[in-house]
Amino acid sequence: MSRRLKWIVAMIVLAVASSPLRAQPKPASLDAPNVVAISPRLVTSGQPTAASLATLAAQGFGAVIYLAPPTVPDAVRDEKAIVEGQGLAFVNIPINFGKPVEADFDAFRAALDKLSDRKVLVHCQINLRASTMVFLHRVLVEGVPPEQAYAAVAGVWTPEGPWKALVVELLQKRGIAFEPY
Repeated sequence: MSRRLKWIVAMIVLAVASSPLRAQPKPASLDAPNVVAISPRLVTSGQPTAASLATLAAQGFGAVIYLAPPTVPDAVRDEKAIVEGQGLAFVNIPINFGKPVEADFDAFRAALDKLSDRKVLVHCQINLRASTMVFLHRVLVEGVPPEQAYAAVAGVWTPEGPWKALVVELLQKRGIAFEPY
C-alpha cells in the first residue's frame, strides 16, 4: 500500500474513532422489580439495588422520587446519599401503604411537576405505590385517558382496598368515570 493510501486510511480511522456518531457503550439497565418505562423521561419500578441506583446518572436520570418510608425492610440504606452523590434530585414521600390519602397524591404531583425538566425514576418497594401515583398524575394532570394510562398499572397489579378507593375517589372528584379493574 502506498504511503498516501496509508495516510488516508489512518485519517479515516482517526475520524471514525473520534466521531460522536460512533457507537456508545450502553448504560447499565435498571436492576429493580416491575420496571415500567412510561415515557423516555418517566420510569416506575420497585426498589432498585444499591448498585443500580449508583448508575442512574449514567442512564440519564436527573431525579428519583421514592414513595415508601425509608424504614421498610427492603429499603436501600443511604439511598438519598447514593442518588444525590451523582448530582440527582431525591424526594422521599413516605406513603403508608395501608392508608394512602389525597395529600400523598398532592405531594407527589408537586414533586413530579417541579422535576418536569428531568428524567425521573418513581419507585417504591414493588411498584404498587409508584404505578398508581403515576397513573393518577397522568390522568388528572396530563389529561391522558384513564384506559390508556391504566395499562401501565395493570401490568404490575390491580389496585384494591384503600388504593382502589383512592383512585376512584380522586377520579370522581374531577368528574372522571373509571373503575380500576
